[in-house]
Amino acid sequence: MSLLAQRTGGLVGSVIDSSTSVLQQQSHDVIRFAVGSPAHEAIPTGIFDDLAPKLLTPDAFDYAATEGDPRLREALLDLLAGTPDATDPKRLTITAGGMQGLDLFGKLFIDRGDLVVIESPTYTNGSATALSYGAELLEVPTDGDGMIVDELESAVDRTGRVPKAIYVIPTFQNPSGTTMSLERRLRLIELARNWNSMIIDDDPYSLLRFAGQEIPSIRSLADGDPLVFAVRTFSKIIAPGLRVGWVDADPGLQQLLINAKQAMDTCTNLPGQRLIAGFLEGGFIDDHLERQRRRYRERKLTMQRALSDHFAGQAAWTDPDGGFFLWVRLPGIDTQALFPAALAEGVAYIPGPAFSPTGQFTDALRLCFASTTPERIGEGVARLRRAVDHG
Repeated sequence: MSLLAQRTGGLVGSVIDSSTSVLQQQSHDVIRFAVGSPAHEAIPTGIFDDLAPKLLTPDAFDYAATEGDPRLREALLDLLAGTPDATDPKRLTITAGGMQGLDLFGKLFIDRGDLVVIESPTYTNGSATALSYGAELLEVPTDGDGMIVDELESAVDRTGRVPKAIYVIPTFQNPSGTTMSLERRLRLIELARNWNSMIIDDDPYSLLRFAGQEIPSIRSLADGDPLVFAVRTFSKIIAPGLRVGWVDADPGLQQLLINAKQAMDTCTNLPGQRLIAGFLEGGFIDDHLERQRRRYRERKLTMQRALSDHFAGQAAWTDPDGGFFLWVRLPGIDTQALFPAALAEGVAYIPGPAFSPTGQFTDALRLCFASTTPERIGEGVARLRRAVDHG
């Protein structure tokens, strides 16, 4: 008889995270469109080098307050002040990246058998977190305006069950890069209120808008509604390795979040919090974000031109106004079966089925344009073309 807990059956892991290990095992040159990371040259290492002697004093290597180091909390509140997402200290909990925010939600709200709605396609790690707490997932299709909320309503009617939670990445969605329209955001909030369902508003990318009109976040549109649980992170806008993010949630949840986090890791790493606090206090964030927006816009356009050069008439792809990703459809091609040939050619991506618990999107793949230089982007798409031709 197995001694493993029943919940281990729901620990499905992440194709995205596993790709990091796969790529580290390669001895030949691989252009990495797989992992959704900022460009190495986008990490403000020079500023961190200057800040570190002043910030990383001996006390910075001690335990921190579970809800977050006061210095970072104050700097973050100042950053958000005057924006639609301005918030209150009692709503703010510092986390070990956005993923811990998702895990804290699962720990507080998801019981075995609860229905959780997800976008289809969706972020692998988000759906995996819900599954790890025993959720039953309901996939709702997306289009160029995000989750099709009319389909959400129909799908819930068909199941005869209201969802405990609705998980969305409304802005520059992972993997598609699409953005949920204002009309759909408002309707989603209305449905959640009717059903008494939580909305997990996962938004790592909205500060990386390089085109188009800004749309208010679900968190701001809901105006403090306790049904909205907002998950944010510094991973995409500053550095993923620091593992620092935050949750913005109803003040009545803060002590529960602290209790749950103390049973996980006691506190988010303090050196990382201090570095980010110093970065925000020093006024570096605005210029930093503007540089990244310009950089990522150029890279998106470069990737789209390369796709046009090599796949015109054979593929279709999204046109995001920000973020990291293009979602590419290659009708008639199994992207999972293609992956070994692509890796052998020296290019890596994430196959479409990774973004659906039921393995949909066999003819799709996700490409990250953010982390690769324009010169390498062109070569990477050419390698993908060769893999399709010879794979």
